[in-house]
Parts: sequence; structure tokens; C-alpha cells
Amino acid sequence: MIGTASTVTRFLLLEDPGPWGVDAFRDARLPSELKNRLARRLREHGIRLLLIRRHGRSRPQRLRCFAASVSAQECWVETATLDSAQEVLDLDLAALGERRSLGLPRHAGSLFLVCTHGRHDPCCAERGRPLARALSRSHEEQTWECSHVGGDRFAGNLVVLPHGIYYGRVDADSGARLAREYERGRLDLHHLRGRVTQSFAAQAAEWYLRAALDRVGIEDVRLLSEASSGGRTEAVFSGNDGTGWVVRVRTSPAAPTRLSCAAIRLSAPPRFELIGVEPQAQRRM
Repeated sequence: MIGTASTVTRFLLLEDPGPWGVDAFRDARLPSELKNRLARRLREHGIRLLLIRRHGRSRPQRLRCFAASVSAQECWVETATLDSAQEVLDLDLAALGERRSLGLPRHAGSLFLVCTHGRHDPCCAERGRPLARALSRSHEEQTWECSHVGGDRFAGNLVVLPHGIYYGRVDADSGARLAREYERGRLDLHHLRGRVTQSFAAQAAEWYLRAALDRVGIEDVRLLSEASSGGRTEAVFSGNDGTGWVVRVRTSPAAPTRLSCAAIRLSAPPRFELIGVEPQAQRRM
């Protein structure tokens, strides 16, 4: 699973109780003009839209909306409550695209987004809904079901904001533990897919480094730079204790596999093999 988190770093979460079609936003029961105008603005500003709903598909009188910006320097989430979905067009999405505040109140807590988009892929419903149910019991206010996030073969998929962390193959028994660990500032390497602020290869490099050093604190390591050539990536990390590390990984095609439960054709996704981890001071040129 390592090195498979989305690399989109600006999110707009819009409450829509559903049902969701194969393409959740395109098939949403929203006015066509609203969908067309919002889609253009999202593309223009590089923003990923996720539809969200509470587990159980309650139909609220007012809709929650979240705007999230994730970067290596700063992660934040702002929130609003809308009288109708039409009001989403009043949000300053240009500011979000530029990682500036939209002028909304900051959301101080965590968000746990569980993909349950079964019409996109049945695996997401079969494995996501039990996870969403369990998390809703332990972290009711922070938990939302969400539309497609990618990596259907890794269901149940869990996206954690504000840090933009992707977890995969999370079952109902593991969800609450992962959420508690995150709130303590710790990652679970067994389920970690990566974080959205890094390239796929750098995500894999960070995973290998953390595994080698047994460092699971979210702030334990930070990516300083990366360079790729000829299928090899060299990523430089700093530790929170002042140490520096160089991690080298090789990218190659994995064996062909079905990338989702609904896939008809086989595809060969990239895989990342560790070449070496060494202190930066001992780096070989």
C-alpha cells in the first residue's frame, strides 16, 4: 500500500446525504447549473471535492461544509454551515486554491473520512461501512462517510485531516485505535498509505525510514528534498532531533492486478523497493 496516497492537497467537503451515483458529484441530486459552475471553479483552483454524509444517511436541515489546505508547512481546516448547497458558490475558492483563509471559522478538531462510495466500487461499501459505523461510535463528531478517494483495492480507506494522511485496509476493530493514536500525534505504519504532501516515491521513502528507525510520531521526520532519475528516487529527511537521513527507493511496475473490485482489466501499478537508508553525514555521492 505504501506510496499510494492522493497528491491533491486542497479539499472541499460538502455534505450531501445521497444516494451517490457512480460519479458522486456528477450524479448528485443538485441543480445542474450549480454543479457546472462549481466544477469549473474546482478545476480552476486545483481543489478536490468530496461529498460527505453522516453514517446512517440522516437528512440535516442545514449542510456542513469544510475547506482544508494541507502542506508541509501548515495544515488547516475551516468550516461553515450552509442553508442550501447553492451557498457553496459564495465561498472564496480562489483563496483556498492559494492556501489562504476563506474567512471561515477554523475547525479545531480532526476529521476522519471513510470512503463508503459503493456505486463507484462495491469494496468501498462492503468494507467502508462497518468502519464508518465503528468510528461513528468512538468519534461521532469527527467521523464522516465520503465519496471516492482512490485506492479502492485498499478498502476500508480512511483519510485523516488536517494532516492529509491516508490509511488503507482498515477494519472496524482497528478504526478507533488509529483515530486515538492520531489524536496523540502518532501514525500506524501497518495501515499507512502515505500523506498527500509528498510524491508517491517520497511517501514510500518516508514509510521505509519510519519503519527502519521505529519513529511513528507525525512530526518525527520531515521531507527536505527529493530527486528522481532513471526510476530511482533519493529523498532527504530531517528528524525532530536534528538528525538527517537519505533514503533511496527504486520504482518499478508491480505484477498486474485488478485495481478495484469492479475492474475488468488488469493493471500494473508502481511499486517502491528500498535501496538504502543512511545518515545524511555518511552520504555517498
